Order: sequence, then structure tokens, then C-alpha cells
Amino acid sequence: MLHGREPERARLAALVEQARAGTGAVLVVLGEPGVGKTALLRDLVTGEQHRAGGQLRVLRTAGVESESPLPYAALYRLLRPVTELDRLPPPQARALRIAFGLEEGPSLEPFLVGVATLSVLTDAADPDRPLLCVIDDAHWLDSASADALLFAARQLAADPVAMVFAARTGDAAGQAFAPPGLPVLEVGGLDDTAARQLLDERGGDPLPGEVAQRLVRDTGGNPLALLELPTGLSPEQLHGDAPLPHQLALTAGVERAFLDRCRRLPEQVQTLLLVAAADSTGRVATVRQAAVALGVDGTAWQDAERSDLLTVTGDSVTVRHPLVRSAVYQAATSFEQRQAHRALADALAPYDSDRATWHRAAAADGPDDRVADALNDVAARAEQRGGHLAAAEAFERSAALTVRDADRATRLFGAGRTAWAAGQAVRARTLAAAARELASDPLQRADIDRLRARIEINVGSAVDAHRIFTNAARTVADHDTGRALEMACAAALNRTYGADSGATLGAEVLDRLLTATGADTPRTTCLRLLLNTLTASGDQDWARAAHALAQALEAGLGVEDLDVMGNLGNAALHLGHDEGARSSYSAMVSTAREAGAGMVVIYALERLMFAQLPTGPWTLVRSSADEALTLARNVGQPTLTAAPLAALTLLAALSGGDVDHRLAVLEDLAARYPMGIMTGPVHDVTRWSKGAQAAAQGDAPGALHHLSGMRVPALHRLAAVDRLEAAVRAGDPTQAVAWVEELRPFASGTGHPWALGAVELGRALTTPDATEATAAFERAVGHYQRAARPYDLARAQLAFGEFLRRTNRRVDARTHLRAALETFADLGATPLLDRATQELRASGETARKRDPSTLLDLTPMELKVARLVSTGLSNKDVAAQCWVSPRTVAFHLRNVFAKVGVSSRTELAQLDLG
Repeated sequence: MLHGREPERARLAALVEQARAGTGAVLVVLGEPGVGKTALLRDLVTGEQHRAGGQLRVLRTAGVESESPLPYAALYRLLRPVTELDRLPPPQARALRIAFGLEEGPSLEPFLVGVATLSVLTDAADPDRPLLCVIDDAHWLDSASADALLFAARQLAADPVAMVFAARTGDAAGQAFAPPGLPVLEVGGLDDTAARQLLDERGGDPLPGEVAQRLVRDTGGNPLALLELPTGLSPEQLHGDAPLPHQLALTAGVERAFLDRCRRLPEQVQTLLLVAAADSTGRVATVRQAAVALGVDGTAWQDAERSDLLTVTGDSVTVRHPLVRSAVYQAATSFEQRQAHRALADALAPYDSDRATWHRAAAADGPDDRVADALNDVAARAEQRGGHLAAAEAFERSAALTVRDADRATRLFGAGRTAWAAGQAVRARTLAAAARELASDPLQRADIDRLRARIEINVGSAVDAHRIFTNAARTVADHDTGRALEMACAAALNRTYGADSGATLGAEVLDRLLTATGADTPRTTCLRLLLNTLTASGDQDWARAAHALAQALEAGLGVEDLDVMGNLGNAALHLGHDEGARSSYSAMVSTAREAGAGMVVIYALERLMFAQLPTGPWTLVRSSADEALTLARNVGQPTLTAAPLAALTLLAALSGGDVDHRLAVLEDLAARYPMGIMTGPVHDVTRWSKGAQAAAQGDAPGALHHLSGMRVPALHRLAAVDRLEAAVRAGDPTQAVAWVEELRPFASGTGHPWALGAVELGRALTTPDATEATAAFERAVGHYQRAARPYDLARAQLAFGEFLRRTNRRVDARTHLRAALETFADLGATPLLDRATQELRASGETARKRDPSTLLDLTPMELKVARLVSTGLSNKDVAAQCWVSPRTVAFHLRNVFAKVGVSSRTELAQLDLG
């Protein structure tokens, strides 16, 4: 019976009730060891099953400390009763088969396992029979299982599924399980009344008031401590006839109470408990075989069970409480621990070689190449299955057991590579540096340097990344052209975005890398052209850069390589090639999505949204940013939320929305997390947002101040119209002229209509001659009409209309003002829409009242669902694309129908959804 837990029980019951109502529900129960988390979960399951009368499906799993190196162990236990692989989309079914070791296959994207987990859980649930998933000891989940389960938890929406995680707080393990964004129930100690009820129930007779009061006070109401600490007291002390010890073992020391009990047991029982504590299978046969090998007989099992420290149920054996496991294992000598692991390895070898290998590694007391080789194989299999953190652990332990430096370097590099893939940047940097010190092979050193540079780009110094990439490319050029080209392109891209360490390839190496050969593959050809593009850009030879980029984009059409797609998109974005940037990033998103490469999807979406910004509609920008933001949060990567948050902040500023709150969140992120190469872009977009907000509020000097601070060339060119107008309105035409002159060579060299339009617009805004201004405005509008940049075109039309009205050409002004007004309304640019409306009214015409597009009412997810459904995809296919459940798709589709006023998929397909 639970005492004093009514609020917690009610919160958990409400969770299941929410699932019964058809809405996904998640709760993380946190508390110190022994506080009663497991008891709460047991009470929830028992009570809800009784109440539901069989109309509730329950799945259970738990983290096991010794299983942490085994990817997907806990997930397999949870999903095994309900997994029907034939019902899953083929890529998801294949992902689970590989993850669970049911088949061999190519390296697995962990993201796809999370999507498959979501599919299995939502498919197993039914409105008439909701699903309750209970995950205990979540702090000991293997990281691959934790990632998959947390992804699924965050993606639940219109699904009759409830998920409850329980984890420790107050120690390193508990702190490791702190999933951001999920609701938390903190479980504390019992109050005085409930604690005394528990004490009385345990002892049978009520304890004297002073004794009970002391126990409750010193344990903080921790139920486990209340039950265990009295076992160390004499009957006289319990009855109040003898004084209590000066210091009782407090909650943090309950482990010692267990240890004292263990030490009073016979030696064979202690050995049995040590074997059970070191075991990761929970199988009686395995523990018995290992224990027998260490001289344990059958009577020890009976004594262990009588001690209430070991529980045997059928063919399963469990140590009573995690604290018992910890106390027993830590109290053993290193020799005793190695003996236990060696015995378990022998017992497991015939049917579970990976676990056996881990036990042999734990039993090793020095370098052992045979064990190191076996553990290296375990690491490779874990990496292939997407268990990156497990692979990192195995590679690192294998390296520690390895004798030869060359093999140690390879294994340390493997550990660094997989630690980086698991999101452990600091650890990855350390491991990569250690591998670099030992590596002698030039190709391996180049691969290690590529990893080091990528870490710096994302969470460190982009300038350091430029130096590492450049030096590595120069060194490896004599050995592997493909590697050298890839890293030379990466270094050149860093340089274009402002990260220049001063390191150079040297003229001879650069000429060699730019010279085509008959042996070039399509990928190599594309990289050579891309390097030529970026080199020319760095030299500000814009004509050569534009020509080379066009060739590179053409060559890239036949290259299905995500890195190449990303580099092409980055170069196109830098050079203002709108179509090249959009097509490259879009291809990257679709290719990565099909492969389940979630991190690559986030990377591509973060850049696609800026390629979509000038070309519109802004609903697409918002959709890309929202998805990138959601995915970054779902994979627990706060650093990756900065760029989409910046884009949404800019949209809010341009649309007249809430900017201040978003700016506060962005500034907090920037202060707390390193953003690597995205530091400059995020800061620039933040400045642009502040400038747009100031302009909308009529603060021209403030707008100029913020917009003048932009430093990334691609972005301040993207904001050219806003910057030029801010300077003119702030009374600083000299600054506007300077920006025009800065842009002029780029415009004439690339020939981009939008850049030519910006130059002409700047000339029109700054010349004092009305005739010359009129001609420049007309040329600007003409260029923008060919540029497919509706926002910039509307800005030019608004400025032209204002100019014509001021010069008393009101009739001519109306044509441009009407066109601008229509575009601003379509985009949802409210501040500029209001300005255009006022100008049109001042010209003598009242703007027609337009019904705002119902598409603006759609959420980003609703718009995405609408667009996919309109192409003819089924709900199930859309769910696979969006990484949600079919029920969630149906929920969003119903909202879409209601908002846009259609009643069928056919009608939806006839709408222009952008």
C-alpha cells in the first residue's frame, strides 16, 4: 500500500486518461534513490489495468546499468511484444531488424530507429485500448534506446499512448537523464504522517514517538531508508529503551546499510550476489553457471533469497534494488570483480558473444590484443546498428587494451567519430586529438583532421576549423585527391563565411587540385568546380565564381552525396544563386529524410529556410524553420535550435509579430551554447530582426544601427534592400552610397537580377535628380521582376510609389503601390502592408479590402501535411515523410480542411499551397 502519494497517483492517472481521450501524454518521474518511483509505477499499472478491465495495453522496460554498452537492449524488451515488422514502412522495418541484430545491413541512422519506435507504439495503440509504456530506471538506459524512446515521446500527438519514464536525481546517473521539453513530476520524501504510517506498517507495532520522529527527520521521509535503517538498530533502540546512534545513515548513505547486510552473509552468498550484480542478462542459468565456476553451491541461492537481497522469478534473477547492486559491486576487490566478469564471459560465450566480450574486457587487468580485437568488432557492430555511444565506449576500451600504436590510433579515432555522432562533442574532441598523436598513416591523419575540424565548425572555433582543413588538404593532396578536394572546399567555405585563419594551400597544391584529369569521377569533377567557385569568390572575382558555380551545380546533379549537396548549397547561398541554393538543400533534405538521417535533415533545413526567404512564400520559410526547431529539440541538441529560432524571429519582425520574447530566448542560447560556424549567421539574423523591428516602429536611426552591424556577406547582401532604405531614412545617404558601391562589382560580375536591382534601387534612393531617380527606379523594378524575389520587388515598388506620390505623380504611383500591397498581404508582412495602404490612400485611392489568405492561418505542420496530401500521398505515406503517426496526420488534415474551407483531398489539391 502506498502512503501519502495521492497527488502523484492523481497526476499519473490523469496521464492515462489523456491517452484514453486520444492525445499522446508523457511524464518523467524524477526522485532520489529509494523515494518510491518504482512503487508508483507499479501502483499505476495495477490500478489502471484493474480499472480498464483489460482495455489497456501495458509495455514495460527498464534500464540496466551493466547493459549500457549494448545498443537497443532496453528498446527491444519494450517493443518485442507488439512489433509487427510487416506493418511498418520498409525502411523502418529494416532499421529495427538491424538495430535488434535480426539481420545484417548498411550502417544504420539512429533517427530512423526513433521513427520506427514511434510507428510501432502508435500502431499498437487503439482508441478503445490505449497503450501505456512504463520505462523504469531510465538513467541506466543504453543511450540508443533512450534516444529512440525520447524521440517517440516528443512526437506523440493525436495518439492514444501514454509514456512514463522514471529516473534518479541527485547523482551523476540521474543528472544524465534530463530530457528537455518533457513534463516532470518530482517525487520527494513522505510527509510526517505518511512516513509514520509506513514505519508502523513495517514493524507491526507503533514505534515510540521520539524514535519515529528521529527516523523520519534523518531519512527525509525516504521510503526505502525508512524501511531499511531500522534493520541496523537493536530491539532496545527501536523500543526507545536505548539511545539511538549519534548519526544514522542518511538517505545518501542507504547504500551502506545494504552493504552492512551483505557483509553479514556467508562468503558464498556474497560471491553469488557479486555475480548477479555484474551480470547484464538477468537469466538464472547464466548467473548459476558463472557462480558455480566460482565455487558457489545451491544452498547459497536459498540464503541469498532468504536475505531478501536476491529475487528469483521463473528463469529471471534480479538483485533486489539498484543500491544493492551498486553496494555489492563497489565493495568487492578488483580481483574479485575480474573473477566474476571472467566467469560470466565463459557462461555467455556460447550464445551472446558481445556480452561475453564486454565481460572479458572488464576482466582484463592490462593490455590484451585478443580481447581488444574482439571488442573492436563489437564496436563496429554497434556503430553499424546506430548505437553510437555504445560504439564509442567499446572503441575506447578496445584502444586501452591495444598494444600497437597504429591500432590504438584507429580505435581512438573510431571512439571519437562515434562519440561525435552521439552528440558528445567534448569527449569526441579529446579522443580525436589522442588519435592524431598516435596516427602515422597520412590518409588516417586526414580523416582524423576532418573530424576535428567538423567538431570545431559546429561547437568550437570556425577559424581553427579553417586552419585544420587547409593544412590537412595540403598534406593529403599527394596521397588522395578526393580527400584533399573535400577538405579544401570546406576550408574555402569557412573563409567565405568569415572564418579565415590565414593558412593557405599554396599555389602549387591549389593548381593541382583545380586541374581536371581523365580519371575524375562525377564527384571529383563537381568538387574541383566547387573549389574553383570558392577560390574565385575569396578573390572577389565574381564573374569567374558565378560561371564556375553554374558548372558545379550542373555537375552536382549526378552526384548523390550529402556532403556535396550541402557544399553546393552553401556556395550558392553565398553567391546569391537562389535556385541553386533551394534545389541543393531541397535535394539534401529529401535524400536525408529517406535515409532517416535526422541530423542531416536539420542541417539542410537550417540553410534551406534562408534560401526560401527571398523567394517566398514565407509560409515555406516558417515550415522549414519550425521543423528544424522541432527536430533539434527532439534530439536534445539546443545548439541546433539557434538558427531556426533566428529565422522565426526575423519572420516575426517582418510580419509584425512578437519579437522581444524570441530575441530573449536567442540571446540566452547564444550565451549558454557555442554555435561554431553558425555564430556569425545567427548574430546577423538577430541584428536584422532588431533592425526590421526598429524600422516598423519608425526608429530609422535604430534600424540603421542594427543593420550596420551585419558581417556575413551572404546575409548582408540578402538584407540589401532593408539596409539601403534604413540608411536613407536615417539621413545617412553616404552610408547607402557606400553599400551600393560595395555591391556593384558583385552585381555586375554575377549578373544576378536581384543584385542589379539593389544597385539601381540604391541609386534611385540616393540621387537628388528626380529624372535620374525615376529611371533608376524603373530599372530596379525591371530587374526585380526577373529576380523571382517578391519581397524585394514589393519593397522597390513601394519606394517607387512613395517617390512618385511625393513628386505629384499620384496616378502613376498607384500602380506600384497596389502591386506592393498585394505582395505584402500575400507574405503577411503587416508593417509594410500598413505602410503601403497609407501611401495608397494618400495617393487618392482606398485599398480594396482583401480576405487574408487562409494559408496564413495554417500551422507549419498543417501546411506541410496539406502540401504532401495534395500530391496524392496517403496518410500513412505522409506520416512516414513527417515522422509522425497516421493519426496525427489525420488530426492535422481535419484542421486544414476546416481552415481553408475544403472537404476533400481533391479540392485541397486544387489550391496553390506554395
